[in-house]
Amino acid sequence: MSAAVLPLFAIVPLLLSGLTVLVRHPVLDRVLLIGVPLASATGGLLLLLEHRQVPVLAHGVGGFVPGVSIPFVSDALSALMLTVTGISTAACSWFLVGTGEDRYRFVPPLALMLTGGVNGALLTGDLFNLFVFVEVMLLPSYALIAVTGTWRRLGIGRLFILVNLLTSTFLLIGIGFVYGVTGTVNLAALAGQAARDPRAGLALAVVLMALAIKGGVVPVHGWLPRSYPATSAAVMALFAGLHTKVALYAIYRVYAMGYGGRPAPWLWVLLLVAVLTMVVGAVSTINERRIRAALAFQMVSGVGHILLGLVVFTAASLAAGIFYLVHHVITMAALLLSAGAIEHTYGSGRFDRLSGLMRRDRLVTIVFALGLFSLVGLPPTSGVWGKVALMASAAGAPDWQSWVLIGAVMVASLASLMALQRLWAEVFWGPPMERYRPDDPHTGRGEAIPLPDAVVIRPGIAAPGAVMLVLSVALFLAAGLVWPFAQSAGAGLLEVGPYVSAVLK
Repeated sequence: MSAAVLPLFAIVPLLLSGLTVLVRHPVLDRVLLIGVPLASATGGLLLLLEHRQVPVLAHGVGGFVPGVSIPFVSDALSALMLTVTGISTAACSWFLVGTGEDRYRFVPPLALMLTGGVNGALLTGDLFNLFVFVEVMLLPSYALIAVTGTWRRLGIGRLFILVNLLTSTFLLIGIGFVYGVTGTVNLAALAGQAARDPRAGLALAVVLMALAIKGGVVPVHGWLPRSYPATSAAVMALFAGLHTKVALYAIYRVYAMGYGGRPAPWLWVLLLVAVLTMVVGAVSTINERRIRAALAFQMVSGVGHILLGLVVFTAASLAAGIFYLVHHVITMAALLLSAGAIEHTYGSGRFDRLSGLMRRDRLVTIVFALGLFSLVGLPPTSGVWGKVALMASAAGAPDWQSWVLIGAVMVASLASLMALQRLWAEVFWGPPMERYRPDDPHTGRGEAIPLPDAVVIRPGIAAPGAVMLVLSVALFLAAGLVWPFAQSAGAGLLEVGPYVSAVLK
């Protein structure tokens, strides 16, 4: 595959976003809404296969000299991210179609713009253009949060906007500091400068802090579990698979390039943050009373697990962190879309308003059971290999660090097991439901009415979550096929030479 096609991953979704505004047709909207993310995932898979022979592909937009041109760069990590985020976005778009949310004004163009921003952020080799594409992601997200126009979502939208505008300001300030100290924002040109110049290290630390806030790490995580569950389930699943994961990808990339494949001198801060994020996210789940609110704290805990790869910073730990990231995108999409199917059918995601769903909705029950297994780290799901790989790599850390990291993973897993067991007992176990609150203005929103036997979750809205869960099980069964790609991605972060050569040659 030619490197010249890389900018198309960002350009095509943005152009088609404009097309759906000019040409409004429901069939075209739905084809593009699902087809474009699938095309991105297919392109990412082709790039993955290409990187078995060619480690890095780079293209300078406009043909300017290296270091001046805007670089689009693909390696095993960015290709893997393109693939998994494309699949997740397609599943969320499928759910939007199933629930009819795609008919809200401008939802298809907003989702396509979000896809273009994500693809650009994953492929750019320039810090300033990373900021630009992150903003391209955020602009449609502000509208998607309030897409139904409810006052609650408008209020949560203000919180989301405030946090992200402030964080984007920090990110831009950090990038300005990097340019002021080093004279460049090209990631390849920055390789190893933070390790050689403490001023560059401090400037990059500001960039990483901003990305950490966007990723939802403890102690700056509170905005995420408060804002995400207030959106619709499909939008929350989109954000879970895109916003936080792009931030984590950027942390991996910027950290590895800035320090040239070496650990940072402030590694103990990263260790503390990762451990707290794992444990606090898992323990906080125990007190939640809504399905998606509980899953939001599991997202926070997952961020800590993914950061463990950077704490140890070996080839094995980086591969484990990347594998866990892929698992987390797939598993959270399955659970959030299934939670959305429950809310869409029964009008609520509160534990005290749901009961005995395992007798009514077998498919969603199976998906939830296996999805919860995956979060805890039990077979037959991808979570088991993710946590085994993380603990095995943590064992290679220096003495006390290995004990702290392994202990944190085990404590977080036990806390998650306790919290999610309660979710299961209250929502899926228990006596059959007799009344429900349908989300229908004709029956009275929020008013409990008798539950007919005919009211069950439709296969059409249960299918997206089920498909993502099948992928999680497939990842468990075929881990040996995926693991080499994660190893290649981790090795590319440790050995930055091929990346630098491809961009600056």
